[in-house]
Amino acid sequence: MNIEDCTVPEKILLAAYQLEEQGQSPFSAESLIVASWQKFPRTFGLKGYTDQYPDSNKVLSSIMGERGLTRRGWLSKMGQKLYALTREGRQVVMRLQEGGEPPPAAAPVRINRDLEKNLLALLSSPSVQKFEEGLKEELTFADAGRFWGTESLHGEALTARLDRIGTVLRDVERIVGTGSAELSNGRSVSRDDLNLLTAVHEYLTDHFARHLRLLQSRVGRS
Repeated sequence: MNIEDCTVPEKILLAAYQLEEQGQSPFSAESLIVASWQKFPRTFGLKGYTDQYPDSNKVLSSIMGERGLTRRGWLSKMGQKLYALTREGRQVVMRLQEGGEPPPAAAPVRINRDLEKNLLALLSSPSVQKFEEGLKEELTFADAGRFWGTESLHGEALTARLDRIGTVLRDVERIVGTGSAELSNGRSVSRDDLNLLTAVHEYLTDHFARHLRLLQSRVGRS
């Protein structure tokens, strides 16, 4: 199949895949607009200025709406104007690139009890719900503390806990791969869920960097 014969949504999906291959996950709507235009300038160039400017409305209208990429399940909304490819989206990309049927989904894997305990605590945090709803500007340091489980920690204990969160997310991501993990409560956790948790963790760490530095500098009292 000639890539130029792809539909507009399929071309945007290919641009999204390219961003993730470059290490951008999740990626912003602005990044996707530029990537789509750079990859397919004739399709996404602004009328009369095809080689100079992208037509952002053409990309945004294909992301949102009843027939948009998120509604189709090809893109997952990770926050306000932040997106990531879903498993279904990657399968569509594979079909477009190879001209064949996507491989069957792998059977869910299991993760150990310690990783599951940490993962469930992160998933149930109010911070995750606010982030998904595009309300990340309303997140407080108290919300961040509940997400990390660091409400009463400082000094080396706080640093160790934050490092542990990163390790948990990387370990589960390595185990899950492009498939999913089945938890003991019956919940299935996919790469998209892990992308969301990583996005929340990174946002909170960056947004409350000053607060964290102050607490990490405190020496524990005996």
